[in-house]
Amino acid sequence: MPRPRSLDLPITLDRAGVPLHRAIYDALRDAMLSRRLRPGARLPSSRDLASQLGVARGTVVEIYEQLTSEGYLAGRHGSGTFVAAKLPDRWFSAPPTAPTRGVSPRGPRLSKWARSLDVPPFPIAPRPPARPFRSHIPAVDAFPSELWGQLLARRARRDDKLLLDDADARGYQPLREALTDHLRVSRGVVCDEEQLVIVSGVQRALDLVVRLTADPGDRVWIEDPCYAGVHVVLDANGVAVVPVRVDDSGLDVRAGIRSAPDARLAYVTPGHQSPLGVTMSIERRTQLLSWASDSGAFIIEDDYDSEYRYEERPVPVLQGLDRMGSVIHVGTFSKTLLPSLRLAYVVLPPALVEPFVRALANLDRFTPTLSQAVLADFIAAGHFGRHLRKMRELYAARRAALLEALESELAGIVKVVGASAGLEVTVRLPDDVDDVALCEQLAASSIEALPLSVFTLKGRATQGLVLGFAAFSPARLKRAVGVLARVIRGRAAGVT
Repeated sequence: MPRPRSLDLPITLDRAGVPLHRAIYDALRDAMLSRRLRPGARLPSSRDLASQLGVARGTVVEIYEQLTSEGYLAGRHGSGTFVAAKLPDRWFSAPPTAPTRGVSPRGPRLSKWARSLDVPPFPIAPRPPARPFRSHIPAVDAFPSELWGQLLARRARRDDKLLLDDADARGYQPLREALTDHLRVSRGVVCDEEQLVIVSGVQRALDLVVRLTADPGDRVWIEDPCYAGVHVVLDANGVAVVPVRVDDSGLDVRAGIRSAPDARLAYVTPGHQSPLGVTMSIERRTQLLSWASDSGAFIIEDDYDSEYRYEERPVPVLQGLDRMGSVIHVGTFSKTLLPSLRLAYVVLPPALVEPFVRALANLDRFTPTLSQAVLADFIAAGHFGRHLRKMRELYAARRAALLEALESELAGIVKVVGASAGLEVTVRLPDDVDDVALCEQLAASSIEALPLSVFTLKGRATQGLVLGFAAFSPARLKRAVGVLARVIRGRAAGVT
């Protein structure tokens, strides 16, 4: 019976300027050092390897003997030749070699884009359980997990080949239809489902919109202070960021025109400015739309958490006032449902629909369909509307508890400037309080707060705190405000 042939080895011979014997030796040793040949792996017999490489068997025998004497290989009588369980320590790093002419000896280099990437403003690894006042997170413990699980199981049991095959790059059509109906009624969006595209998060939407509407070096308005996530997208795409100040009426459009009348794009959060919490006035909205129409610019409207308003009805979106196709409306389910859902949507002007979908299909192919189908069922059955109403009541109670505690403990010390909507309350501190140092001291007392000053891009930074309340009970919020008050008073008295 013929002896079975061993598998070919994962090696490539580099004969440039070296004898064949040395080239085979180097290839085998490099394969072991790089773990392509792992400790304990069985090598082909000398006959088989000689046949594979087209060399004399004696050459392979000599190389095997040399590697065995150096501790790389171990022979087992009657079993063959194996990679040693422990390689010689002195050989764990390859010896230096003369660099090839014209090639840097430092190894491969990253691109300018990769080297320009800053530390992301988002956690890379899962964070520990939330502590007051972690911001931008909903009350995930109040999410109807059992109901969601039932809808998911029902979808998974169906023999629906549409969910198992390639999908529409624009998103699952029933979800787009259900979401279009919801946005028309609840947010005043004017569109049909052909303009609405599902994406895997707001960051993906922002990145594609910036690529499609601005070239490297073009100027782009952003609010100052500003949501950190958009800044990293703009920097990564090489555009020139133009900070435009925000006051109690929102983005100062006239200031933007004075700074960069030729900007190609503007990013705004008009329903609930991030991080100050103000709402853009109707006068400013009109000015912004007029500037975009006159200059041929686009506007990104990030409507990230405006579903939650507590003192008045939700403000109709900027997109609903647009008559020239300038506004790109972006929203997410990370705040209204779950951060882990990673589903967002973009309502595009007609002229941008085809370019955006082409870009999305080229880069992502499509967004995973199963979670879209479950969300479509959740919305169509009325669960989404009921969940929003329930969460508005829950968050209103938690917000009221936080505001009451701030008034009780810190009246005259902090000033609430943004509390009418969303999942956070923003407060201003006295100018002589260093909000970054304060947050570091609070962290030592198991309190999480964001310093307002870090959101400022230009000019004098406002000292303040962004205090998330949505994920915490009234009792926890009141205790946390007590800690906050003790730390602030201690710092004022010189106690750190």
